[in-house]
Amino acid sequence: MLTRAHQGRLFEAPESAASRAADIAPPREAPAPTVVAPPTPPAPTPTSTTAPTVSFVRHPRARRYLIRVLLDGSVRVTIPRRGSRRDADAFYQKQLEWIANQRQRVALVRERLPADLPEPEQRRLRAQAKRELPPRLMALAAQVGVPVRKVSVRNQRQRWGSCSQSGLICLNWRLITMPAWVRDYVLYHELMHVRQMDHSPAFWAHVAQVCPDYQRARRWLRRHAHAPHAPEAHADAARAAGQGDTDTASDEGC
Repeated sequence: MLTRAHQGRLFEAPESAASRAADIAPPREAPAPTVVAPPTPPAPTPTSTTAPTVSFVRHPRARRYLIRVLLDGSVRVTIPRRGSRRDADAFYQKQLEWIANQRQRVALVRERLPADLPEPEQRRLRAQAKRELPPRLMALAAQVGVPVRKVSVRNQRQRWGSCSQSGLICLNWRLITMPAWVRDYVLYHELMHVRQMDHSPAFWAHVAQVCPDYQRARRWLRRHAHAPHAPEAHADAARAAGQGDTDTASDEGC
């Protein structure tokens, strides 16, 4: 997954001795293919000194225990397929100092985030996304010869998009706030999951074939995942493209 996670990989705990002893390797993919997780700047959150909200989530394809500190300061502990809640809790307890340090870093990141869009503007853009994203995805699907059963537009917190094995694609409405060439990369990414339901070298070969400049879009997403609507994000996109407003080039694809 291109998660944004967090651009969250900045806040992942190191591998534990217990996970190595159990021969549990790192979970590199999410259960459903996704593209970097989206922003949804958080509402006021507790300070980094308060106890975090902790969730334990079993991941069917994970092969080691993993801790992530999310943008809102909460903590997510991933339990691998063959792991136990007891071992996950022990891993969490061993990483308390690391978690506290990362929550301080996350608090600093939150302070620097641009303000989110006003609610009226969000409503307008959500309506625009529902009008424009599905036709654009279907046009790209026809261009590359990929069948799509259905396209929906939602307000996901952790994903830019997802694709099911049956060809159902879900897109985040905030894609509409991105430059067109970045947005098209996300659409191509999900379309290629119809062909390859993982992030293996074969998958990335498919992406490169239809979107040769995808690495540039991925770099932009890593830098601006938490505020793709910000003026600095679009100025950066224009510099990266070496031209003016790249959002006018929607017909040029990736």
